[in-house]
Amino acid sequence: MRLVAASLSGQSDAEWARAASEHVDCAILGGIALDAPSREAARHLVARDREEFLPADPVAFVDEQLSLLSDAPLETGFNVRSSSIEPVRAVGGVCREHGAICEINAHCRQDELREVGCGETLLRDTDRLCEQVRAAAETGARVSVKVRAEVPGVDLVETARAIEDAGAEVVHVDAMDSEPVIRAVSEASDLFVIANNEVRGRESVHEYLAHGADAVSVGRPSDDPRVLSRVREAIRAWDAREASA
Repeated sequence: MRLVAASLSGQSDAEWARAASEHVDCAILGGIALDAPSREAARHLVARDREEFLPADPVAFVDEQLSLLSDAPLETGFNVRSSSIEPVRAVGGVCREHGAICEINAHCRQDELREVGCGETLLRDTDRLCEQVRAAAETGARVSVKVRAEVPGVDLVETARAIEDAGAEVVHVDAMDSEPVIRAVSEASDLFVIANNEVRGRESVHEYLAHGADAVSVGRPSDDPRVLSRVREAIRAWDAREASA
């Protein structure tokens, strides 16, 4: 896995993933709110014109969307938001059945989500974050955690070590304007590191790979095949150069 299509709330479904599959190795669907508080927060976001997935049964929706990709030539995952443990465990089980990654969202910074203990609030509370990681990992699913850099009071190196101990295998880092954090996290753990933020072509891809990222992800332009093609070619160029060094 070298190129990932990153989740976009209310947009990243099975149709989106299949459209990107010509270029990417993995698509993370979602994010999706799983429990009553996170779903109420998502409704408030929709009321102010943000897109959100709000199916009647979120766990069944995850199962349905992953089933639609059972024959797709790519790895899959689902980014989830929850203020409680049991829905995360339930989706972890669904992801395990589909061989998909269960990605815990400790990334979103909308006030509505932070107020119910999701997203960035979860990133600030390592104990609660690790509880969710353990719940998903205990199902046998491969677990990722989506995080962001430049959050005051949060040491991503320590967070990486903690989630690895809790059972995570992947950390998906929105580096913001702190690209060297990718190297710090990579050197501090054995987690598979996906680097995210303004991945558009050769310069950004090579910078992240030089800092030790195992893969890069494309967010907003993930529905643009021109961007995905440029990023894929940049990865190939890097790998070819490394192989000949």
